[in-house]
Amino acid sequence: MSATRMLVLGVVKLVGEAHGYVVRRELKSWSADSWANVQPGSIYHALKSLAKDGLLEPVGTESAEGPARTTYRITPAGEHELGDLLGHALGDAQAGNAEVSAAVAMLNLVPRKQAVTLLRNRLAGLEGQLGPTRHGIGSLPEMGKPEHVSELFRLWLVHLEGQVRWTRELIERLESGAYELID
Repeated sequence: MSATRMLVLGVVKLVGEAHGYVVRRELKSWSADSWANVQPGSIYHALKSLAKDGLLEPVGTESAEGPARTTYRITPAGEHELGDLLGHALGDAQAGNAEVSAAVAMLNLVPRKQAVTLLRNRLAGLEGQLGPTRHGIGSLPEMGKPEHVSELFRLWLVHLEGQVRWTRELIERLESGAYELID
C-alpha cells in the first residue's frame, strides 16, 4: 500500500489539485499499473483513505457527465507523509521494488542533497547484505540444506549486486547534476 499512497500523494502534489480520474490517467501514462501494481480501485481507495487520514483534503466536486468527482489537494500532513514515504523508499535497503520504483518516479520532489544522503544509506545497507548472501551460498550443506537451495542465494546475490551497482551509479549521476530536482 505504501507505493500506492506515495504515488497518489505525489501525483496530487505535482498536479496541484486532482480527482481520481486525473491521478489514474497520470499513473497509467507512467505504466505504474505494471511496475507498482497500482489498479484503478486502489487509486480511489487510496484517495478516500488519504482524505480520511487528513493527508489530502477535498476542495470541490466536478460533474460534467456521469457521477460527481471529488477534487483533492495535498495537506501539510500529506506533504510530511510523502516525504517520509520517499525517505524510506530511497534510504532503506529493505524497501521493496514497488516502493523504490515509486520513489524514483517521484525523485524530482526530493532535494538533491537529501536524495544523495538517502541513497548512500540505502547503498550501505545493500552492501552490508553482500557478505552474508555470499556466505550463504557455500554454507547451506553445512546447515543440512539441499545443495540446490544455494541457487536461491545466487539469485538473491545477482539481484543485490544489481541494486548496489544501480544505486552507486544513481548517486554519481545526482552528484554530477543530472535531473531537475527541487534544489
